[in-house]
Amino acid sequence: MSNVQLQSVLQRIDADFDNSLERLFALLRIKSISADPAFAGDCKAAAEHLARDIASLGVPTEVRPTAGHPAVVGKSKGNGGARPHVLFYGHYDVQPVDPLNLWHRPPFEPAVAEHADGRKIIVARGAEDDKGQVMTFVEACRAWKTVTGSLPIDITFLIEGEEEVGSKNFVPFLEANKDEFKCDYALVCDTGMWDPNTPAITTSLRGLLYEEVKITAANRDLHSGVFGGGAQNPIRVLTKILGALFDDDGRITIPGFYDGVKDLPADILEQWKKLNLTPETFLKPIGLSIPAGEKGRLLIEQISSRPTCDVNGIWGGYIGEGSKTVIPSIASAKVSFRLVEGQDPLKIRKAFRDYVSARIPADCSVEFGDHSAGEAIALDWNMKPLAAAKQALTEEWGRETVLMGSGASIPIVADFKRTLGLDSLLVGFGLDDDNIHSPNEKYDLKSFHKGIRSWARILAALAEVKG
Repeated sequence: MSNVQLQSVLQRIDADFDNSLERLFALLRIKSISADPAFAGDCKAAAEHLARDIASLGVPTEVRPTAGHPAVVGKSKGNGGARPHVLFYGHYDVQPVDPLNLWHRPPFEPAVAEHADGRKIIVARGAEDDKGQVMTFVEACRAWKTVTGSLPIDITFLIEGEEEVGSKNFVPFLEANKDEFKCDYALVCDTGMWDPNTPAITTSLRGLLYEEVKITAANRDLHSGVFGGGAQNPIRVLTKILGALFDDDGRITIPGFYDGVKDLPADILEQWKKLNLTPETFLKPIGLSIPAGEKGRLLIEQISSRPTCDVNGIWGGYIGEGSKTVIPSIASAKVSFRLVEGQDPLKIRKAFRDYVSARIPADCSVEFGDHSAGEAIALDWNMKPLAAAKQALTEEWGRETVLMGSGASIPIVADFKRTLGLDSLLVGFGLDDDNIHSPNEKYDLKSFHKGIRSWARILAALAEVKG
């Protein structure tokens, strides 16, 4: 791909940016809230809007039915496999807007506003998650098509409408049509930057194991004055077990928990050290100051590349107003594990249940409930498209691109790997203060503009990747 062509495309993006912004606003005005059946028509309207827009690039596109909200599928014309073929994924559905009274302006009336620190921002529900992110890619494709008459690589567009409700009907759609979504790899634009001026590629996502534990002692709640000291208290049993899940160094004590866990490559660890993520910058804004993870590990390792365990909820006995002196019959907890590459969630589930069961008194019983079990995802550090995208982002932003792990999970990425055998290149331009899922969601105007330019550069770079 010639540099002259790329520069012409970048110039076109800059010249057409006001129109790009208005096209984004048109999408943002559609109330595509997937969780509320009252907005099913709006979800369909958003799908149809996107399909028309992608079709205007010369890409045959259709709205495809699922058991829920429809998917948008567009396929650029192939060329016999002579160049890379990617699957671009995003979602058009958005979160509900409650509580509405906390919004500074109507959530579906997008506008450019000024942030408290002077940044220009786009404010609307979906501005970042994920309509703004999707449109950075679409606009980059539009610029390439306008300037050169074609796209640099073959692209299958796959935009869903149920990401915010767990892709419950999209995944079966993906499985039912997997043969038509065969590509070299996937591009996902639903992630973020390291900071407002430093681009990032997410190279790993932690997996998730979510368990529920219910311990039963007596056959009914008991008077603590009559039975206290003689009858087993399930809250005591449960809290003792949960407290023993961690040793004094913050390591998880379940036998075999760390089997398969690898340390970061030395060069990546050195890069992460230079990022200087500190308790002051990360924990102070939430009112804390002391990292709670494994001792001897960087804070950035604790939150992104190391496995964790958290008690997400615990209940039992009387928690109402006033006092009620009972020994409860039942105590329960919900426990989640964030897992890293090399860990088998089903083995961890068994190990956790064995660990708990071995600590239950003989006259008590335990029941388990499973909510989810998904493996971690990690890119090959030497993956050629990763290196190409990294260089393209560095050239656009003028700062070295950070390869970072995410402590969160994006289930669809695991589904792409499981169903289609595709690795996913995760590039996004969101920021930690974008208020996604909250009132006053925003997307920096700079993120949108340079996001378009970034994708234009990445498409050019990927066109040069062989094998």
